[in-house]
Amino acid sequence: MPVSRVDDVPVYEQRGDVIEANLYNLWRRAKLRFATPLRLEFDELPGIAMILERSEWACVNGQQNDLPLLAWVEFEDQGRDSLHTPVPCKLNYYHYAASKYRGRVLQLMAMALERQLHEDDKDA
Repeated sequence: MPVSRVDDVPVYEQRGDVIEANLYNLWRRAKLRFATPLRLEFDELPGIAMILERSEWACVNGQQNDLPLLAWVEFEDQGRDSLHTPVPCKLNYYHYAASKYRGRVLQLMAMALERQLHEDDKDA
């Protein structure tokens, strides 16, 4: 099994989380079209990026050598038979104040993936 980008970083806390179906489905479409890891940077959050791997998403501090702040891991998508149901996963926190980024980076991730998929459709 390949080594994960977050394997060597100590986890501050781990909690259960749920990814909404529309975001997870966007990611599934993107990983079929684009090479991974896929890096998304956000003008609104300078220095913060999302690095999307095939089996995990990491919110990182690009100003500190991509040190993770949050990571969504262990997606429970095996046997998923409907596209409208949310996907449970684990959310790792690597910094005590990282929760302030959770909601916003997921919104920005959705917008960035929609934009990239739309641009790819236009180019096809």
